Amino acid sequence: MCGIAGIARLGSRTLGAGTDAVLDRLADILDHRGPDEREILRDDAVGLVFTRLALVNPEDGSQPLVSDDGSLVLVANGEVYNHRELAASLPGGVRMRTGSDCEVLLHLYREHGLDFLRDVRGMFALILWDRARNQLVLARDRFGIKPLYYHRDDARIVLSSEIKGLFADPATPRRFDWEGALATPLLASAGTFNHAPVCTWFEGVELVPAATIEHIDLADGRTTRHRYWELPSDADEGADAEEFIGRYGELLEQSVQECVTADTELGLFLSGGIDSSAVLALAGDKRAGMHTFTALTGGTFDNGDAEHAAWIARELGVPNHQVLFPPDHVPTPDEWLRLLWLTETPMCGPEVYYKHELHRFAREARPGLRGMLLGAAGDEFNGGYARDMGARDWPSFMGVLSLLDRDTRLARRPAARHWWAQEPYFVSEKAVDGLEPDGDRIYRAYLDSEYRQIQQYNVWHEDRTAAGSGVEARVPFLDHRLVELCARIPERLRPELLWNKRILRQAVGHRLPERIAERPKVPFFYGDGTYHSYRMLVRLMRADSGALVERALAAPGAADFIDGDRVRAHLAGIGEGRTDSPSVEMLMRVLNMGLLAELAVDAPRLEDTSAGPVLREITGGAPVSDAVTDLPELPGEGVPAFAENVLLLTDPAGSDWYLIKDGEIEFVLQAGSPTLEVLRAVDGKSPLADLLAPLGEEGEGEARTDVGDLLELGFLAWAG
Repeated sequence: MCGIAGIARLGSRTLGAGTDAVLDRLADILDHRGPDEREILRDDAVGLVFTRLALVNPEDGSQPLVSDDGSLVLVANGEVYNHRELAASLPGGVRMRTGSDCEVLLHLYREHGLDFLRDVRGMFALILWDRARNQLVLARDRFGIKPLYYHRDDARIVLSSEIKGLFADPATPRRFDWEGALATPLLASAGTFNHAPVCTWFEGVELVPAATIEHIDLADGRTTRHRYWELPSDADEGADAEEFIGRYGELLEQSVQECVTADTELGLFLSGGIDSSAVLALAGDKRAGMHTFTALTGGTFDNGDAEHAAWIARELGVPNHQVLFPPDHVPTPDEWLRLLWLTETPMCGPEVYYKHELHRFAREARPGLRGMLLGAAGDEFNGGYARDMGARDWPSFMGVLSLLDRDTRLARRPAARHWWAQEPYFVSEKAVDGLEPDGDRIYRAYLDSEYRQIQQYNVWHEDRTAAGSGVEARVPFLDHRLVELCARIPERLRPELLWNKRILRQAVGHRLPERIAERPKVPFFYGDGTYHSYRMLVRLMRADSGALVERALAAPGAADFIDGDRVRAHLAGIGEGRTDSPSVEMLMRVLNMGLLAELAVDAPRLEDTSAGPVLREITGGAPVSDAVTDLPELPGEGVPAFAENVLLLTDPAGSDWYLIKDGEIEFVLQAGSPTLEVLRAVDGKSPLADLLAPLGEEGEGEARTDVGDLLELGFLAWAG
């Protein structure tokens, strides 16, 4: 990983007198991305900046890279995994002058022109200056894993790996794009597909799209875009399920082996699920000496992630650091502002925070570590989210996608929406825009949506959270060959291969214990234990008398887009106990918008913001449950009773029980849960200690937490 940046004058102008200072500021701002080395090149109308994090060939990989005749100059961020085979494909007279994996890009451009990235495999963003033609060539990898942003006017263009770098140039606007943000469906968690272009969140800031080459003529500013890759739209009807599974396993192993190639130490974020566990298993003998890192939170304790991560690490013989997020741990407002400025996105939330802290711990625990392997993007193209979307099987999953497809199309034709306001529906879906309800078209629209979501959220925050600690994130599941393979699975085989990630489970099942290979998917922090993360956010928003709230509401433009009274009232009404309402995260996103609007005005240097102390890993001693569970202090002699407006009822089979308040079902409890056992025994006479005693240590902890929450929420009260 590196930081790249530059300034170029348009219209045959030369760089002005103040350019050196701007280039120096750019290098300072991007220093965290490349703490090992920095270089600045200034020549005529172009200035380039490179800050290096050395993972491959640390002794011989400096940039800018210059062709032997001096006509081509390149700065690149990322890794070209197949650089050796690409170099071997060049004409016989071409010789590599450095050990950099990116040098081959210069020769490919000279050989193939704007078709030079066709066979490149890796993650990269690049700025190439073609001196002979007086042109800039900008490009990014197929999934936008590595970032590249720019602002331009009639006189110049300024480029940077991170948006904050653009603010080093006084001519770049420093305004949050409120309207663009509010029009981004993903930010609002809209029930539609994500077909909007990637939003940069700031006015006047553009990004080089993924899988795209931008070509800028510096003489007149004319710009062309060349898309060099698309998600496949054709199915491979000639292959059967076994062939797909075999090819998937081979490609995934190749991708992992390429990602574990480095001349410095690599680590792995290990969740205990099949994705990261598969990466660890397929690393083979290269996992020797590799350390793994797991977030130990109330959520990962409740959903079993932490336990399974520790178990598979022992099975495969690697150290596992379980980084403890205590139940009372809350980032300070200043720490949140630093994370927000590092990530540059209002979608910053609990997942982003946990990963940022894992990277910080990893770099402190392993100072020589420079790269982190991730299991990210193992769900998006493999059918991994089907059950999360409420589907029971493949037909019901396609039913969910059909609803998303219809609502996506209705968003483009709002006048027709009222026909679907309530059931029954009498108008055909074809009436929306003439499209038939075709299953293959709908599934491909879903894949395109996931492709865009990966760019807007996944790779965006994975890049920044790693970069903040001088670490490169590596994502084996985003090898384009894997994605192409899954996209080409024909409709007839999708239920067999893409339901519950069967293609992945079958491909790596022989390399992993069944306990992991067939373990059901659980979200990183959603689902069981979500309330731990949301409680952290609530406490953060309330800290220092709501300091973050008031700063966000006072930010430029906030008064026109945020209803401050509703924000304050909603926050006041959220209990400190067990809440898993999505409104908590949505409120944090709204406040993030205001805070980014404020930060952009002053554009602080990252090193001038507060990071806070690094968390510690759990060691022997107290039970893990005590370390992650915030057990309420409840009097054992106290006698709980149901509030007058609360009932506990069950269905005829007795399999599910319902906690009803004011005639509305508020909680569903499954038979056998410790909390249900306590509630069934509540009679307004028995002390709490007697109700908890039969449950055992683990069951008592869970039930005690839930009873405390129910007391706070008014479902229970103390008798007498």
